[in-house]
Amino acid sequence: MGETANKRSRWWNLLLFIPWVAVLWPPFYASATPNIAGFPYFYFYQFIWIVISAVLTATVYWMFK
Repeated sequence: MGETANKRSRWWNLLLFIPWVAVLWPPFYASATPNIAGFPYFYFYQFIWIVISAVLTATVYWMFK
């Protein structure tokens, strides 16, 4: 039983790579346009990934607890 639980927990850890991959390639999001709520897209994109990363980290934490 411990081995199957360990394999499942590895899959939850993969969620932590999503934000890393999303900000890995700057040319994808390095532009001033479009403006979203008065902020250039670059800043908005970075900020939204901070929120998404916190949610994903909390999810992984709660799945291990």
